[in-house]
Amino acid sequence: MRVAVTGGTGLIGSALIERLTAEGHEAVAVRRGPQSDPAAQWDPAAGWVRAGTFAGADAVVHLSGASIGEGRWTGSRREVLRSSRIDSTRTLVEHLGSLATEDRPDVLISQSAVGYYGERGDEELTEAAAPGTGILADLVIAWEREATRAEEHGIRTVRHRSAIVLSKDGPPLSRLLLPFRLGIGGNLGNGRWWMPWVTLEDEVRSIAHALTNDVSGPVNVAAPEAVTNAGFTKALGRALRRPTLFPVPMFAYRLAFGQDPAELFASQRVVPQALTASGFEFAQPDIDAAFDSLLR
Repeated sequence: MRVAVTGGTGLIGSALIERLTAEGHEAVAVRRGPQSDPAAQWDPAAGWVRAGTFAGADAVVHLSGASIGEGRWTGSRREVLRSSRIDSTRTLVEHLGSLATEDRPDVLISQSAVGYYGERGDEELTEAAAPGTGILADLVIAWEREATRAEEHGIRTVRHRSAIVLSKDGPPLSRLLLPFRLGIGGNLGNGRWWMPWVTLEDEVRSIAHALTNDVSGPVNVAAPEAVTNAGFTKALGRALRRPTLFPVPMFAYRLAFGQDPAELFASQRVVPQALTASGFEFAQPDIDAAFDSLLR
């Protein structure tokens, strides 16, 4: 299978390409840049795609998007978050639709996020749950709307609603390790909010699974063993053999991000119903197994 991957140099994309290549697929990263750069293959903000970039690919995995956890949420930063997701997805889908039928991919896996659900308290959230409200929910709803248009072109489309991805090589876990190792880690706020998560390994495995299994529509990608932030905090402390006595007040995050922390730390008890129904089995289904794998 030939797979074109946007965002292929990021944490998830590079791990995905490595896995797909090891499985015998031809997986290539699509290089972003201005049209004036002869090595660039697309500039989604400008609506430009170099001819032949996606033609003939069996599948496209769309992972492009600026990091939500980077920097303060100023007006300009919010626009970057929206454009890097919504505009890039629109550019991609319009281009795929312009290809001759025989040159279109069979499947598009478009990255999404559990932010779709907004703040939901203790409600169990399957893919059938209604969308939420708030800045992040509105962003994800619009993001998915653009991806769904690929179905009009006969492309099987997966909206890959990812939870927080855990890897010691990337945030948030990479940023938590130092304070926790110093013994000054703790809950975020009261710790009672549900914190959906998935290891990088299972994130990548779920994408590979969706490429070759007949799944479509929204797919929650979160470990089946739900955990609150307090449970996550205690598990990380156990794994590192450190106390977790120092809660971080939410106002600190308001100062850091210039945004209501409820947007970043919404309670979302996400259930991976569609993924498990399709036969997928998580390598790290619970948080203790995850930390054993990640920190050994």
